[in-house]
Amino acid sequence: MAKTDFQKQQEKGFTLDYYDTSKLPVLAVVGRPNVGKSTLINRLLGGRKTIVDDQPGVTRDRSYHPVEWCGTPFLLMDTGGVHIDANDPFHAYINSQVKVAIEEADVIIFLTDGQTGITDDDTRLAKWIRQAGKPCIVTVNKIDSIEQKSLTFDFYQLGMGEPLGISAIQGSTTVGDLLDECIKKFPLHKGQYLMETTEQPLRLALIGRPNVGKSSLLNAIVGHNRTIVSEISGTTRDAIDIPFDFHGKPFILVDTAGIRRKTKVDYGVELFSVDRSVDTIRNADVGVLLLDADEGITEQDKRIMQKVVEAGKGLVIAINKWDLVPDKTPSSTQKYKKMILADVPSIAFAPMVFISATEQQRVHKVLELAQECFTNAQRRISTGTLNQVLQDAMRQNLPPTVKNKKLRVLYATQVSTCPPTFVLFCNDPSLMKETYKRYIERKLREAIELTGTPIRIFLRERSEKRTRR
Repeated sequence: MAKTDFQKQQEKGFTLDYYDTSKLPVLAVVGRPNVGKSTLINRLLGGRKTIVDDQPGVTRDRSYHPVEWCGTPFLLMDTGGVHIDANDPFHAYINSQVKVAIEEADVIIFLTDGQTGITDDDTRLAKWIRQAGKPCIVTVNKIDSIEQKSLTFDFYQLGMGEPLGISAIQGSTTVGDLLDECIKKFPLHKGQYLMETTEQPLRLALIGRPNVGKSSLLNAIVGHNRTIVSEISGTTRDAIDIPFDFHGKPFILVDTAGIRRKTKVDYGVELFSVDRSVDTIRNADVGVLLLDADEGITEQDKRIMQKVVEAGKGLVIAINKWDLVPDKTPSSTQKYKKMILADVPSIAFAPMVFISATEQQRVHKVLELAQECFTNAQRRISTGTLNQVLQDAMRQNLPPTVKNKKLRVLYATQVSTCPPTFVLFCNDPSLMKETYKRYIERKLREAIELTGTPIRIFLRERSEKRTRR
């Protein structure tokens, strides 16, 4: 019997791909810094999906993760730690994000620290939750033994019902009890979670160096301050997945930490953030590389481009802060494109768009180009068309002769998509010079719409006699 889409999704694991996130219940984990929110999130997700560090304030933005517990799917929301600290430039932003999370949540896990007890930040957060009137479970973390159970009693003072003691780091059975209680509080109307369409969302990763405007672009696309924006380098630390619909097409936008050279990154939170950003490129369908219009293209930008190409992902170049460029003329964009391509000719296949995230200029053009890139990455070319293009190219420019041996390409076929991958069968692959291989790629692109996607060409030896038979 054929498997249903839902059965296939269950085998694949819970992702956002097949779910209507607007109909999933949202479970938010909130608390002050270093009470173990990210540790609990990782425990519930069954892997290290969020960055954990002893340094307070590692998590800043709110992030969503699809989870299934005893047959009930829901979105688990991680948040930054609530605190007031005049020396922390992000505390006001984080607190604002947490307040939004409380409003969005259907049920709240209010995580506290049993070893420390109630603090002013706990009291402040309890007040916000009561004002929102949302179902809440006061959860006392770091109860690592039965003897420490008594540490939960102090938390009755918050006036929010019976506190539940858990050990997120040990994953005691009480973590399962916590989820059981949360599910009981989910609203009944949020039970329809499968999407009406089986169309796979396009995973669009916003990538680039620190402070080029990735979070600003994401906020401009979704229409509100979904992630924290600051002039301080390294504001975004974890990859943030955000489901989004554009002209009836499902997207998942992924904001990432700025990628600096590893030699300039200290071991710890920033190194983990950079590694997550690189992983995001591998898992995306299309990468949008943001450049700073004033700074132009840097060596690090070139390295990031190369990572996208090596991963076989679609690529859009978005030149941000174009509104700040002085003395622009109608030809400014063309001159800028020529400057970039003169420096990095290998990314001539990638479309470029000039935007201003803060002024919301041409931000939706980014989505249109990304969709075009993804469509082209999935393109299949018939063997007949492919070989006709190849033969025409070889007639226009004869293959090279090396030591009296002439390269003969016998035929070609496409073997896969995303990216489009072609195998050329020839008499001797060693005779194919890199320059001629690039020429073949250029001719393929001229004849077939492959804008925005890298392509791969492999050579295989094949006897001419065998081909004739």
